[in-house]
Amino acid sequence: MDPEQQIQSQCQTNDLASSAQAEGPADPSSTSSPAPARPRRPQRSPRVEGSFEVSELRPPESAEAQQLSSSSQPSELSVDHGHEHKLLGHAAVSRSHMAMRAASLPQTQSYRPPLSDAPLQPQRALSVAGTADTQTQLLEDFRVHIITWNVGSAMPPEDITSLLGLNVGDGNTDMYIIGLQEVNSMINKRLKDVLFTDQWSEVCMDALSPFGYVLVTSQRMQGMLLLVFSKYFHLPFLRGIQTQTTRTGLGGIWGNKGGVSARMNVFGHSICFLNCHLPAHMENSDQRMEDFESILQQQQFEVQAATGVLDHDVVFWFGDLNFRIEDLDMQVVKAAIDSNKLSTLWEKDQLNIAKDSETVLEGFHEGPLKFPPTYKFDVGTDTYDTSGKKRKPAWTDRILWRLRPMAPVSTSASKRSSFSGLSSRTSVSQHFYRSHTEYTISDHKPVSSMFTLQFPCKADMPLVTLSVEDEWREVSDAVAKFKVAPNFPRSSWDWIGLYKVGFKHHKDYVTYVWAKQEESDFLRQEHEVIFTEEELPKDSGDFILGYYSNNMSSIVGVTEPFQIQLPVSSAAGLSPSDSSDFTSDDELKKSDSCDSEEQQSSSWSSRRARELTADPHEPHAKLTSAPCSSSRSSDAPVAAEDTSNSAEPEEP
Repeated sequence: MDPEQQIQSQCQTNDLASSAQAEGPADPSSTSSPAPARPRRPQRSPRVEGSFEVSELRPPESAEAQQLSSSSQPSELSVDHGHEHKLLGHAAVSRSHMAMRAASLPQTQSYRPPLSDAPLQPQRALSVAGTADTQTQLLEDFRVHIITWNVGSAMPPEDITSLLGLNVGDGNTDMYIIGLQEVNSMINKRLKDVLFTDQWSEVCMDALSPFGYVLVTSQRMQGMLLLVFSKYFHLPFLRGIQTQTTRTGLGGIWGNKGGVSARMNVFGHSICFLNCHLPAHMENSDQRMEDFESILQQQQFEVQAATGVLDHDVVFWFGDLNFRIEDLDMQVVKAAIDSNKLSTLWEKDQLNIAKDSETVLEGFHEGPLKFPPTYKFDVGTDTYDTSGKKRKPAWTDRILWRLRPMAPVSTSASKRSSFSGLSSRTSVSQHFYRSHTEYTISDHKPVSSMFTLQFPCKADMPLVTLSVEDEWREVSDAVAKFKVAPNFPRSSWDWIGLYKVGFKHHKDYVTYVWAKQEESDFLRQEHEVIFTEEELPKDSGDFILGYYSNNMSSIVGVTEPFQIQLPVSSAAGLSPSDSSDFTSDDELKKSDSCDSEEQQSSSWSSRRARELTADPHEPHAKLTSAPCSSSRSSDAPVAAEDTSNSAEPEEP
């Protein structure tokens, strides 16, 4: 039986009305703890103080690179503790690629900057267990790629490779943040999303998962969607994951406008990603600022160190912010665009003007707007609005960031400063800020930006360390050993999933075993689980193991990739599950009959009620069958909260 199906049988039925709300649930999590060490990466060339050259993640001979280099404005902006300056001179940390036992991830053609003579920073030595022994406090480079796009209720395009930069990247992007607005939210479309993952999420997962990116969390509010992806080996570093939504449409009643956010601790540093859709029209600049303030006030998280958005060490604010260009008429604006005199328009940009007067914008930074206004276009073209409305072009789609100011050291320091994790060496550097005019499905053009977060590593040890043999060639090899940190909040419902390399999300496993919490385990430092022959996949390939924590609702430990290549006679187990498939009617009938034979009707009814009201925007939320206890379900588990009185899960 699926682990979370058993969990649901222990829980009371949730209120049907509250579970069917439009917004997705926030991801509950436990207290933040240290995280495991990451694989090293190739040396990146350091940025030289006083230089305006961008270390672009694409070949410099491309047309877009030439356009950027020809601009009179600097291409990279670095911010250190809220002070803006050009290209802070600091050397990047070198990290080598993970030792892959089989090259199953596609490799992009990478452009590598020339090596520098600058001294290297201290290296992190990987231990046999995959953890790190840090002799010196290191400055970690963490690259974040952010995309915002008002898609205008359009279907996703077939190919978003160039939008994600997968065709030109160097493979060193650590995290993708995708914020969408005006995703189709018609009733019939939303009903489909109850049973299946929405099409935009699927397209993004299909594009990113072959490169090793996993969906960490997602949040939807009507037409607004926020997706967070990370390299799978970073998953144990991402803790305290929570999401929030705030409606501002129709005075806070309707969710067509507002904000959706996701926060987490990354290597011990708190980061918040806020996707907003603010009111439209030229005359509503003040209303946009009021709505932004309302979003900041209403969004509160259940973490001690950063309860509000601005309490986080780093905040990224992006979306269709809807700010317009004042005073200039249509002809002047278009003439400035045609002559590439964008600085003239930037001076009249409402958001740029508001930075001088709105206190809520203090500390927010934005790179130079060196791309043409991204709104409004005739759909299917690169032509600005020719309709009767003739909307004036504007930079409605923006990406900004903010570093939390360091609190002064004093005996009467506030509660917030006492939990400060911001280091004097924390900085954010923007590598590029661009629009993507090749996408024409909407009247908006998507905007993307790449950032490097540099901060001291505050976490070195994993909560759970998993170890396996390099290859599983016999059934007897299918053994996993794991150790847990002393402060790790184990649960009876924790499980270890077997994932094929390139998996999409934590439910996209091939099979699983319970991380049993028997009394004898408490006396041993190392625990062991065994995958039986019927649990192993039929096909050969590259796999990893991931330890899923029920209390933290996330994967807290992973292995390096290893190979499974069992003899044909032994590969008679389950075929890999496809967690995006919908359970057929025949399977439901068979499962119902099985439950009846085992007299489990009451728990099945409770679980079915929970599933029928499951939030449509929980990744791959769907109806699941009720398997007999003698068979293992291939359906993905659904997160559930652990209780101190939870019974030990019966053996699947």
